Amino acid sequence: MSHGPVPMERTALLICDLQNDFLHPDGAYGRAGQAAPEIAAVPATVRPLAELIRAQGGFIVSTHFTLVPGKGGEPLISPHLRELRPFLTRGDFLPGAWGHALVDELQPADLSVEKVAYSAFYMTRLEWVLRKAGIERLIVSGIVTNGGVASTVRDAHVRDFSVTVLSDGCAAFSPSVHRTAIEALKPVCRVAEVAEILAELSA
Repeated sequence: MSHGPVPMERTALLICDLQNDFLHPDGAYGRAGQAAPEIAAVPATVRPLAELIRAQGGFIVSTHFTLVPGKGGEPLISPHLRELRPFLTRGDFLPGAWGHALVDELQPADLSVEKVAYSAFYMTRLEWVLRKAGIERLIVSGIVTNGGVASTVRDAHVRDFSVTVLSDGCAAFSPSVHRTAIEALKPVCRVAEVAEILAELSA
């Protein structure tokens, strides 16, 4: 919910998992034919807001889904994910690799955090980084709305961050799933479109 006005220097655009391995045709999902036009459109939709927040002294924070390499370099993949995405293999979502990086269109991020599950707060340093940076307000974008975005937004809410989720700055593999997820987030955060936030920040 809104906590009242928060200055820009305590505001962050939180970009969830807009990584090459998810979005680029040469990334892990692209090579497997796992794509959706709504997901592909997210970086261009969010970019004007990212540029404005940078210009006004706010933060760009990116989360990066990560497959941690285990023995012999084989990725540690949870059973549910292996069943859901059997195409994932060695080198995908590898820390430091091209596929793991934020898409070029939204680079650079001021702060980046690796994550291993839906929520970017689960077993990561995200909360520590946000507190150290003095960030109180999160404007959330990214993918997928019903997975990483929803889980991260709920975890931010219970940690008393002021949260706004961008309804057109997020996407899922199905438009109906996206709409359902956005509707379900309304009790825990503000929902707004990118143009609405741009207008408020430009006023």
